[in-house]
Amino acid sequence: MSDDELAAYRRSIDEVDAALVRLLAERFRITHAVGMHKAANGMPPVDPIREHEQIDGLRQLATEEGLDPDFCEKFVHFVMDEVIRNHIRIAETNS
Repeated sequence: MSDDELAAYRRSIDEVDAALVRLLAERFRITHAVGMHKAANGMPPVDPIREHEQIDGLRQLATEEGLDPDFCEKFVHFVMDEVIRNHIRIAETNS
């Protein structure tokens, strides 16, 4: 691999990383709205059934895409845990 090829790969990685950050920002904007809705309607901040269904679907998608489903589940849990913390904060603020 030449230095130019390596540089091109790295630029591609940087673009993917930036896209991931933008997608996470959008996801958190949406989950914030969900948290506000839950708080306004007295709903619990956590929906274990929804979480389980989401994890199962994403594990399947990871497998289809050739990714390690365990790694993907850890990543999704990391994101979900932050969403839950945000929903709890929103519920406490709006109670």
